[in-house]
Amino acid sequence: MHDDDIKSLMPKLDMTRRGFVSAAVLATGYAMAVSPAAADAIVTDTKGLKAGAVMIPSGADSIPAYAAMPEGKGPFPTILVVQEIFGVHEYIRDVCRRLAKLGYLAVAPELYVRQGDPSKITDIPTILSNIVTKVADEQVMADLDATAVWAAKNKGDPKRLGITGFCWGGRIVWLYAAHNPKLKAGVAWYGRLAGDSTVMTPDHPLSLAAKLKAPVLGLYGGADQGIPFETVEKMREAVKAGKMPVEIVVYPDAPHAFHADYRPSYREGPAKDGWARLVKWLKGNSL
Repeated sequence: MHDDDIKSLMPKLDMTRRGFVSAAVLATGYAMAVSPAAADAIVTDTKGLKAGAVMIPSGADSIPAYAAMPEGKGPFPTILVVQEIFGVHEYIRDVCRRLAKLGYLAVAPELYVRQGDPSKITDIPTILSNIVTKVADEQVMADLDATAVWAAKNKGDPKRLGITGFCWGGRIVWLYAAHNPKLKAGVAWYGRLAGDSTVMTPDHPLSLAAKLKAPVLGLYGGADQGIPFETVEKMREAVKAGKMPVEIVVYPDAPHAFHADYRPSYREGPAKDGWARLVKWLKGNSL
């Protein structure tokens, strides 16, 4: 990626030391907790794209993000890409490039930046205890709203806004679909649907099922050890009380993170089928 391409995406930077440290979160590779990545992990090039790290104003802060879009004037339909627990590492950046190849402005904000850098932690339990449990849903919703505003000022079409997310980010997709009335559609990949109500996470998708403001496609694995199948079935029933179209697809033999092509959990069949459904869902909802 040429420097000019990155600069063309970048608003006024936070030039403090914190700003430089934050931008470094997006610097290289895969998160340490999931390294080394599979040798055949999907790699999407930047030919025909503008892609790179940006800083997004959000409240009193500036948060780092990765953005990718087609070359050209736009405006482009915008997809917010929500990270797994590992942050905006190479897999999430590649998803942004895949979406940009389809004609979208795809942007993935680093939603843990105030709490820490998960990419440098070597084990999942520590990421969960030291970072994830300290991230408030309210903060996440505000950062996603700020990202949508940034996108609208940087060749994104504010009338065509979508969201997709994986694992931790899959849960956030459901929450954001209940939060933002301007959202056109969401695609949630194996996001947790139920849990304890806490100060940080007062609501969960099941409790918000009837309040969705946008259509959501949910993609789940029948062999997911972390998401009880009974909660998926409860979600199927709960969304019937709402007004928005919802489709939930379960791949019977797929484990959690079946789309994560850099991990042993990857399952090519469900991953490709899920991606095809994502594309159809977005297009079918004016994105």
